[in-house]
This record gives sequence, C-alpha cells and structure tokens, in this order.
Amino acid sequence: MRPATAVIDLAALRHNLGRVRALAPHARVFAVVKADGYGHGAARLLPALGDADALAVACIEEALALRAAGATQPVLLLEGVFEADELALCAEHGFEIAVRDEAGLRLLEAARLPRPLKTWLKLDTGMHRLGIDPRHTRAFVERLRACPAVADELGVMSHLASADDPAHAQTAQQLASFEAATTGLPVRRALSNSAGVLAWPAAHHDWVRPGIMLYGCSPMLGQTGPDAGLKPVMTFSTGLIQVKTVARGETIGYSGTFTCPADMRVGIAAVGYADGYPRHAPTGTPVLVNGRPSRTLGRVSMDMLCVDLTDHPEAQLGDRVTLWGEGLPAERIAEAAGTIAYEILCNLAGRVHKRVIGG
Repeated sequence: MRPATAVIDLAALRHNLGRVRALAPHARVFAVVKADGYGHGAARLLPALGDADALAVACIEEALALRAAGATQPVLLLEGVFEADELALCAEHGFEIAVRDEAGLRLLEAARLPRPLKTWLKLDTGMHRLGIDPRHTRAFVERLRACPAVADELGVMSHLASADDPAHAQTAQQLASFEAATTGLPVRRALSNSAGVLAWPAAHHDWVRPGIMLYGCSPMLGQTGPDAGLKPVMTFSTGLIQVKTVARGETIGYSGTFTCPADMRVGIAAVGYADGYPRHAPTGTPVLVNGRPSRTLGRVSMDMLCVDLTDHPEAQLGDRVTLWGEGLPAERIAEAAGTIAYEILCNLAGRVHKRVIGG
C-alpha cells in the first residue's frame, strides 16, 4: 500500500471543541464542517462532535451528506439556499438557513412549507461579502417575523474579516456595527469565527462558529494551534521509497531548482501535489524524518518530493516522513508555501489513505 496516510485523531477534535467551550462558556456552538470537514472527512468526524449544539456547512449538498451519515443535530446552511425547491428539503430535514439578501427573503415569503424554518439574517458589517446593509436590519427582521415559513427562533449573524489580527481596527468597527444593528432585537446573535472565539470575547454573543480551530490550527497571525492550546486533528505522513547520494553540483527535481552544495544524502518521499501537498512549497519547507526536523529539496512533483537527509545518516527505505500534524503545525507548511492552513487541509486528496484514531 502506498504509504501516504492521513491519521484523523478524534480525541484531538474533542479536545479542541472543549477549548472552544472554555473560551466561550456562555455561547452555544456551531461546529463548522463545510468542505468535507476541512478535508478531514465530515462523516468520520461526527462521533467526536456530539457535544456541539449544531453543525454548519456551506450548502444543502453538504447538509444532506451529513444527514445520510447519521448526523442528528441541527445543521445550518451558511450560504443559504440557491433555489426555491431547496426550502422544502430544508423543512424536511430540519436544516436552518441564512438569508443573505432581498431575493432570499422573497423566496421565503413565497414558500409554503410543511413546517417553518429556523432562519438567520446575515448582515454585511464590513467584510463586503454576503449580507444586507445593517441599516436595514429591523425592516428585514419585521418581514421575517411576519413570514409563515420562518420559525419564531430568529437569528442575526455576520462574519469578522480581520479578527486574526488583534491590532486591526476593522474588528472593533464591525463589532460596533453589529451591536448597533441588533441591540434590543429579540433575536439570537452570532458573530465569532475561530479568530473571534480566540481573541474577541465581546464577539461571542449567543452562538459561536468555530471552524479551523476545531481542526487544531490557529487563525491568528504568527500563532500555531499548539500556541493556542489546540491539538492537530490531522497528521499527514508518508514513507521514504528511495534513499540515494547525489553528488556536489548535481541538481534535484524538475527544472533543477536546487543544486547540491556538497555530496548529499537525499530521500524520495511518496507524496506530491496530487495528494494535496502544495506544489509551490519551496526548498526548505519543513518536514520531519522519523520525528526529527528536515526540509524539502527542489520542486514538488505530482507523486513525490525530495527530502534532505544530511542530518539523518540512519534514515532508510520505509522511514516515516511527516508533512504536517503532530510535531509539525500545518501553519508552518502553509507559511512556507505562501498560503494558509485552511487551504492545505481542504486540498487533501481522495487517494490519500485515511485512518481514524481516538474514536
């Protein structure tokens, strides 16, 4: 069996959910499992998410997959619905929906459903992605209250754009906008993403929506998951399939981007961009060989990458190479590759073997 394997640790996921509870003790929790649980496999995560008050996904396809996998909790569609016929499915399966604009509100006003839907009005408090102008909040709330397709338990939500940077002024501005729009309204409120949970207690309100922190990564600038008391849920590793000595002056990989400064021991690891490892990760991107630090050499190939074994004279065929996870935060690989941990986790390929522990 090809050795590229992602170990999914459900005990770590439970720990991280507990960390959310400790940081926001008075809020209820939407566990965000969109993008197939950020690449971890949403269905395989369900046994560790029983303590979450609800789940959140991007769209109805993801919500239906969770129900098929046995999820019994409420499920929120963060992007709402895209067509009117989705509303009946939402009512059938007990999904909650976000209303992001006038068109979405009109779909609800025209709907005739077997039971009303729990609904969240989405405000644009400054990110300028989805949501209505906060100045129109009260008018929208009144129309939603009058709508037979909307349940009495109405919510208002928004999303923080810059909460990963505690010094950024935008978060305080968004908080003020959200407070001005919702104070005094008989609604449940939700504003915090993972960064809000970690760094902005004033944004916790009634519900929080942790995503990346559940998987053991920190969204905060300059911080890794372990810095925030989180444990990696995914450890991605592979094995050495060849070990060789490459002479001084020889180049390694496509286009010869790395030249050996001396005779070097080099390991070939069975993993590449077709497995989800970032192709643009440069020479020097950290890896672990048998749990000790090393680095990549040259360009990442589709199915393989090269590893520096200069400080690993004992390394041999079959030895373990950790790409990220336990002992090597995914944030470090993402930083080297010019991206974010969210992307590399979500990009894990289907052909990578998955093994669940801590269940």
